Amino acid sequence: MRRGFTLIELLVALFITAVIFVMGYGAINQALKDQQSLKDQQARLTAVQNAMRVLVQDFTQLTPRPVRDELGDSSLPCLIGSPGGISLTGGPVGAAASAGSLTLGTSTAGISTDLGASVSLESSSSAASSSDASSSSGSESSESSESASGAAGGFAQSSGTQSGIDLVAFTRIGWANPAGIQRPAEERVAYRLANGVLERLHWPELDAAEGTTPVSRDLLDHVKSVTFRYMTDTRQWTDQWPPVSNIPLAPLAGDQTLRMRPIAVEVTLELEDWGTIVRIIEVPT
Repeated sequence: MRRGFTLIELLVALFITAVIFVMGYGAINQALKDQQSLKDQQARLTAVQNAMRVLVQDFTQLTPRPVRDELGDSSLPCLIGSPGGISLTGGPVGAAASAGSLTLGTSTAGISTDLGASVSLESSSSAASSSDASSSSGSESSESSESASGAAGGFAQSSGTQSGIDLVAFTRIGWANPAGIQRPAEERVAYRLANGVLERLHWPELDAAEGTTPVSRDLLDHVKSVTFRYMTDTRQWTDQWPPVSNIPLAPLAGDQTLRMRPIAVEVTLELEDWGTIVRIIEVPT
């Protein structure tokens, strides 16, 4: 006499099979999640490494080459930097004039060259009050200042604007030209923080005219803050360049002030997911 399985035995077997399937599905699902998480972390690591590599390449090729402003009647230093943002206001700066002012973000001081040029570092609030007393061709309003932000390294950005904050601008060498285009090997570069994205801007010409549009490239997202510091010849760190007057400087003559370069640049990235990353970049002399 043949004897089959009872209903209870079948239910127990089905229950055990279901438990095994659930455990197997959970293991497979967790493995897929871990794989995707690993891919995301690898992509993030690659993005951070690429952004830092671009920063290092740019600053290690910093060259003492000033540029003309958008109107072509004054000069801008080869390196401009301030944590509060950088903007260009007023008349000429450099060897050609004595009334120009370069506004850089957070504190007020002055650096005078032998030829009478004056470079001042002002806060955004002091810049608003001084614009009425400066030349009529200067910044008449924050809107006119912002409209000049895209020309020849003259950046007119203030903290909190929708277009972001331009933190540093400089001239670098080594601009690759595989197509043999008629252009210099030097390049005007700027870095901007806008809506949590670190952007790199460069201009097609060094001494660009008014209305020249920079080429923007997103380097890194999920960025909370970016800070640049510059080491002077006296081994002191400053968060503004050209340095403020209370930092000792070697005596320079004429437009050599516009050609001043730090001996090192410290880059601090504060990321939403990875915290703080600090890199010190030596600037070859």
